[in-house]
Amino acid sequence: MGQSIKTAISMQEHLFKKVSELAKELQMSRSKVFSLAVEEFIKKKESEKLLRQINAAYSGEAPEERELGKRHKKKHKRMVATESW
Repeated sequence: MGQSIKTAISMQEHLFKKVSELAKELQMSRSKVFSLAVEEFIKKKESEKLLRQINAAYSGEAPEERELGKRHKKKHKRMVATESW
């Protein structure tokens, strides 16, 4: 674990009370509760990012290609709409 750094944060009072109660229940400091919560949040966001990257890789097309495909579809719809059948 790295060096600890002090910081100040603002939050709604009801959240502060819940964190304080949880810290007391778990017999740890509020700082530890916040640190654990932030670590979990970061892990979740990293996992979501990785999943998006995996899904993009397996979708068979890059994000730029998807955007190009969307533009082509719009153009095609406009062309078809103006055609007389």
